[in-house]
Amino acid sequence: AAGAEIQAVPVPPPAAACSPLLLDYDGSVLPFLGGLGGRYQRTLVLLTWVPALVIGFSKFSDSFLLDQPDFWCREADGQGNWSETLAPIHANHSGNGSIFPPPGLPTPAGGNASECGCREWHYRIRAGLVQNVVSKWDLVCDSAWKVHIAKFSLLVGLIFGHLITGCIADWVGRRPVLLFSVIFILIFGLTVALSVNVTMFSTLRFFEGFCLAGIVLSLYALRIELCPPGHRFMITMVASFIEMAGQFLMPGLAALCRDWQVLQAVIICPFLLMLFYWVIFPESLRWLMATQQFEASKELILQFTHKNRMNTESDIKGVVPELEKEITRRPKKVCIVKVVGTRNLWKNIVVLCVNSLTGYGIHHCFAKSMMGHEAKMAITHNFYADYYTMAGIALASCLAMCPVVGFLGRRGGLLLFMILTALASLLQLGLLNLIGKYSQLPDSGMSDSVKDKFSVAFSIVGMFSSHAVGSLSVFFCAEITPTVIRGGGLGLVLASAGFGRLTAPIMELHNQKGYFLHHVIFACCTLICIICILLLPESKNQNLPENIPDGEHYTRQPLLPHKKGEQPLLLTNSELKDYSGLHDSAAVSDGISENTTANGMKSM
Repeated sequence: AAGAEIQAVPVPPPAAACSPLLLDYDGSVLPFLGGLGGRYQRTLVLLTWVPALVIGFSKFSDSFLLDQPDFWCREADGQGNWSETLAPIHANHSGNGSIFPPPGLPTPAGGNASECGCREWHYRIRAGLVQNVVSKWDLVCDSAWKVHIAKFSLLVGLIFGHLITGCIADWVGRRPVLLFSVIFILIFGLTVALSVNVTMFSTLRFFEGFCLAGIVLSLYALRIELCPPGHRFMITMVASFIEMAGQFLMPGLAALCRDWQVLQAVIICPFLLMLFYWVIFPESLRWLMATQQFEASKELILQFTHKNRMNTESDIKGVVPELEKEITRRPKKVCIVKVVGTRNLWKNIVVLCVNSLTGYGIHHCFAKSMMGHEAKMAITHNFYADYYTMAGIALASCLAMCPVVGFLGRRGGLLLFMILTALASLLQLGLLNLIGKYSQLPDSGMSDSVKDKFSVAFSIVGMFSSHAVGSLSVFFCAEITPTVIRGGGLGLVLASAGFGRLTAPIMELHNQKGYFLHHVIFACCTLICIICILLLPESKNQNLPENIPDGEHYTRQPLLPHKKGEQPLLLTNSELKDYSGLHDSAAVSDGISENTTANGMKSM
């Protein structure tokens, strides 16, 4: 009897699934709000663009604050008069400084031991400043390694910032991360200008980079989540062009400021205007809906309709009534570590992280080849030529990405640029060595200048394509990562890009030792990436995945569409239930509509 009573106890039913209408943001909620046609949405997109200019200033400030100047020793005679006793020592790095002596100055001869035994230095800074960090604290000769540590600090801060703020943005929201990052970058950034030694400077630059990462990541996520499928790439590229405008304007800003402390303050002070974002910028509605925070979502939808002067009667699909039914549901927030238990999603993120690391890492190899000792071409005779050559190549790369990605899609465009990067790298490593051997033969008719010209040509092509690979990998990852963990996914791919950039100061710290092996390793990585890119889905004109199951439905698709009447080799999710070998997948596939694409996501 007791057993019968126990069996009679009803089992509590499982929690009811959330309404599919509310989880279909691109198909129901965004059209109801007017897409990008609403005035309020356009204002918010504009507000995500404006800070990109200041972000461009911050990212490229190291080129001016830490540029290695020409320097020579000055000593006092018995009467206290100073005179130049040694010839100028010229910056000899492959980074931002010029690698050739300026006209009219003799090239130093002899070893560095006697030249570095000096108590007073005189500097000639080529980056538009009268004084920078190097000349402020005499970071030359035995102290030159501190310059590379200072360069590390900003990049390492960016890496840790992307990883940590990405996870926080998925847990507390994009808006709090943005606003707290703005507050702390004002504190740390302005304190950098008051540094009393290079140790304090490097430490504060780490925290400045950490906060800058939070601003970059949160704005990137907000920008992506505001846009309908057809406008995501265009909106992101506009922000990239504005950031590059900051790169182009940076030399003029440095020339106006003249002192590194003034320049640092001028770069940071515009972030004060972003404090008003606390009042005018709302939380991401897409993130609120994906994490089932429906009470806050309803308030924000009403705010959108009020700002756009919309009539709630236009809610044909009944979004607001559905919200009222689900308003008592508890929020469901997810951490990026949940991606480990997925089948496809973690592979896609890892592939794009490796692509980002390879793209930004090999970019330095090409830059070193173009502006190193072996490439003594006219375009590398001064700081400004070097700087604007790099900026011009980046601009050309972004301009080329627009039609290529529009025509070939995300995966096709990424594959094309990666193939160009691999070809430029392999030709530079193999063909140039062959040309070098033939140029040594007396009857070959080849000279070293031929090799130099080929090296510069391949380097330009490689820098052009590798920049596109890095940028497109970040954007691609933002699209295929579900909304509930988009911050963490973006943090991983941006941190991978930071690791790629970190190879430049590491190689400079070791005086370019192992540079050839460094280039060979990244060249091998490009070949691996070409194969892995074929395993990625295509996200062009697809709805953004809102939760992890949506991200799992992004499956691999043939690179070229199959001909009419031809049986596709890859089954769609709706066809998996007809395959007798996948009994476990049948239950998952039954709920997917028949009009899904090969990615398993609805198209607009």
